[in-house]
Amino acid sequence: MSLVENLHRDYGDFKLSINQWEILDEGVTVLWGPSGSGKTSVFRILLGLEDCPGMKWTYQGVDLARLKTPDRHLGVVFQTLDLFPHLTAEENMMFAARARKVDAAKAQARMKELVGTLKMESFLQRPASVLSGGEKQRVAISRAIMGEPRLLLLDEPFSALDQELREESRKLVKNVIEQEKIPTLLVTHDQRDVEVMANKITTIRNGQLVEGY
Repeated sequence: MSLVENLHRDYGDFKLSINQWEILDEGVTVLWGPSGSGKTSVFRILLGLEDCPGMKWTYQGVDLARLKTPDRHLGVVFQTLDLFPHLTAEENMMFAARARKVDAAKAQARMKELVGTLKMESFLQRPASVLSGGEKQRVAISRAIMGEPRLLLLDEPFSALDQELREESRKLVKNVIEQEKIPTLLVTHDQRDVEVMANKITTIRNGQLVEGY
């Protein structure tokens, strides 16, 4: 288990108060709750984008909270996806591998696997700027995985897709997470994400966690 301790943050009109929280070492831990419950704040704190003095996040003997954001080696997919629009799908993916200094041969092999699993062959050489929402989402997730992250963090990754595409994307992403064996934290307010993706469910309400439903 990855263990988060003492995640406390006072925003004035809102407080996060998490004494202890376990994230699975394999499979998908879902942080589920309504808008305004504190999900995004937790996500940003884990990434190191917001300060949280006193927090400890132990993963395989390392306190990630003591590391700078790049050194935490987290694969991240924001709701906005944030691809480089002028780069092709393949170039976006390889950028992450080079940034993390992944061996070139290993990166090519991993990309081939991801392209097959996520059915990306038809748009691999197209610029990200012309890709559909579903295509961009697959590229963003592949790019996050290409960097060989300790953990994968997904923030509402299916929210911009229409209902039919969401169902397909959930299954594809669940499949690649299982194949790659990357521990994943999925932040969502969508009940269907929970039903399809979750190996563990943590509900957040008013800045506090409730295990399960």
